[in-house]
Amino acid sequence: MDSDEEDTKSQMMLDHPEPKSPTKKKKKKKKTKEKKEKEEAPEVQATIQVLQDHSDRAPPLVGYFPSGFDPEESARTGESSSTRVRVLRNMEKPKRLQVVVTPPGSKVDFVGTNYSGEAEAGQQHCNYALGVLDKETQTLKIVPIASNKIFRLEPKVGGLDFSNKEPENSAVEELSAQQKTEKMRDKLTNLYGTKKSRKEVIKINSLKQADDPDSLNDLDKQIKKVVVNKDALESTDAHTARNIPPHNTSATSPEEAYPLDKIILKGEWSFLEDIYKFLQGGREVSSNTYPTFISNRIYKLRDIQDEVEKKKLSCIFSYITHLIKFKDLHNMDNRKSAKRHNFPSILHQKFSTLFGEEKIMSPEKHDLLVSYVLVLTLYADEFRTDFSDIAKDLRMNTIQLRTHYEHLGCKISRQNNISFAILPVPLQFPQTRPKRRRR
Repeated sequence: MDSDEEDTKSQMMLDHPEPKSPTKKKKKKKKTKEKKEKEEAPEVQATIQVLQDHSDRAPPLVGYFPSGFDPEESARTGESSSTRVRVLRNMEKPKRLQVVVTPPGSKVDFVGTNYSGEAEAGQQHCNYALGVLDKETQTLKIVPIASNKIFRLEPKVGGLDFSNKEPENSAVEELSAQQKTEKMRDKLTNLYGTKKSRKEVIKINSLKQADDPDSLNDLDKQIKKVVVNKDALESTDAHTARNIPPHNTSATSPEEAYPLDKIILKGEWSFLEDIYKFLQGGREVSSNTYPTFISNRIYKLRDIQDEVEKKKLSCIFSYITHLIKFKDLHNMDNRKSAKRHNFPSILHQKFSTLFGEEKIMSPEKHDLLVSYVLVLTLYADEFRTDFSDIAKDLRMNTIQLRTHYEHLGCKISRQNNISFAILPVPLQFPQTRPKRRRR
């Protein structure tokens, strides 16, 4: 991003009334409530002046630190150097701003933009302004905030190139007036619309996606990559009995046996960063928020040095959480535990398509969901997992899960009185025995 850099400094002045000298007169013991209110909050009659954007004046910027960083701490501690604030502006698209806050003596920068992340999430439907009261001139000046955005300043490691990296999603592209209207209408419908209207929006968006030439080309590429298993097509028993995630029986490595990109699609990864952001902000992950399987493996994320691998594993943990909560949501006994869970809309729509929208999940759909969870547990434990804790999260006994793992092609080994599920390659599924007919 070509940008010009501006150093901004902000200073707030507060006028305090001078303390009154003590008088010899005795104060009255009884005072009315009206007099107390007048003394505590004196009325101010001010002239309101609303300022508009000007090309020669830079509007104010407002940012907040979700990590809890205090930019005024250095001033209170008496340090010589102060917090540095920079504003970067795109020369080709002047409305795009980036705020960078650098604490003194720190290698971490706090970066926020008005064109990506939270700014494009559709959560801010209001225009923002800043009011400044000048008591000397009795004037209240109201000025709009730059681009009507509140900057969320996230911690970034200094020295890395974040300014030239833009999100891969289409939200970075400039939207037309019609696209902005449709995006806002869909957002309001999802927030306040009826169940019927939300379903209509989902259908309309799916039809638009189907008509998109790019999506059609991607679909053609995916179809060409599909390997047809003629033996599986000829065997109707194997087709009906096998109810597992997408797999490759000729794989030479466990990662290829159950391809992760077929389970977690490309557009879903950006909605699974909650655990990763918790750790980036220095906050502890509560054991009550996530399943036991996840809580027992948070230490793995802290030990991983590669940020790409850490982010990938944290997203897998988040996906497992959403699957378990969706299972509980469609179970009469455990529905309360998942009623307040926040599902990303893209995942809720996908789960409803895969596992059904009925209040009670069918046994076939239940087994399919459990298979998705177990495959991801193999990824989380490098394809050798102790399934005692995931059994508690799924509210199943270990004997049932052992059968599920074997159905996925796993081998069960026992070591130090602990059973482990191991995924060998190539995949070899147990033979299904046809049911005997009663005579």
